[in-house]
Amino acid sequence: MYKEPVFLKPVFQERIWGGEKLQKLFDYDIPSETTGEAWVISAHENGPSIVMNGELKGMSLLEVWRNYPGLFGSETTGSDFPLLVKILDANDQLSVQVHPDDAYAKEKAQMPYGKTECWYILDCEEGAEIIIGHQAKSREEFQELVSKGEWQKLFQRIKVKKGDFVYVPSGTLHSIGKGIVILETQQSSDITYRLYDYDRVDQEGKKRELHLEEAMAVMTCPHQQVMQENLKEQLNNLQSTRLVEGEYFTVYHWMLGGKVEVPVTTAFLLVSVISGSGQIVTEESVSTVKKGDNFIVPATIGNYFIDGELEMIVSHT
Repeated sequence: MYKEPVFLKPVFQERIWGGEKLQKLFDYDIPSETTGEAWVISAHENGPSIVMNGELKGMSLLEVWRNYPGLFGSETTGSDFPLLVKILDANDQLSVQVHPDDAYAKEKAQMPYGKTECWYILDCEEGAEIIIGHQAKSREEFQELVSKGEWQKLFQRIKVKKGDFVYVPSGTLHSIGKGIVILETQQSSDITYRLYDYDRVDQEGKKRELHLEEAMAVMTCPHQQVMQENLKEQLNNLQSTRLVEGEYFTVYHWMLGGKVEVPVTTAFLLVSVISGSGQIVTEESVSTVKKGDNFIVPATIGNYFIDGELEMIVSHT
């Protein structure tokens, strides 16, 4: 079964800070001019992707995960699908937020996973910034700055450019800045605790809910900067850069310039094509791939090679 990639249809999420770049950059059929997120590889109940090819066409990835564990190299998949891949269009500043770790998520939110995530910057305006971490030395100092609304003193901002990579462990205060498009690889969790939202209101004139108590409980204080060392390898026509290797996921940037035979593994891979086009050739199929495509390479695929001029973000657990 499935000696070919499993292509997935994105699920779109409208957001107060969303825009139209998902259509402009990837030719996605977005629902509105405030489309903030494309959940491109998702088995989350809030937006599962739909299989677009093969025997399981029309099924959700959630159904496939539960009913066809062999595709993922396992006899059973009793737990939830571990990862979620998104593309976000921050047409405006996102809220300043923090996510819990697994222990807090299970105990307080009755959810299977907390949320550690990472961002690959696909596109951004000149001078664009993110918030990553804070400058308080203690929780008492943090609370004092929050109570006074001294946000500029509290938040730690850094400028970003296209091609940058940012690792955001659970407990890290963060926000994606205006004018940035990212590919996000994360644990399959939808838990967000907002600390600050710029006093914005929605179409009904209401401010979005804040979660000050929860945010204070789960944030890391003082902030701890986690550095990841890139590991570059040249495999014939494939330049592979390992962006992060962590407890929950390993993420690579692949730059392909011709034909490459991919080593067979027992794992399944999550792949997003961020530029170019090419083909994936297996013993039984030839699949055309292009910018904006997202698919899973199942553990059952067997020997295969990729050919073309392609840039991809690849991840696995």
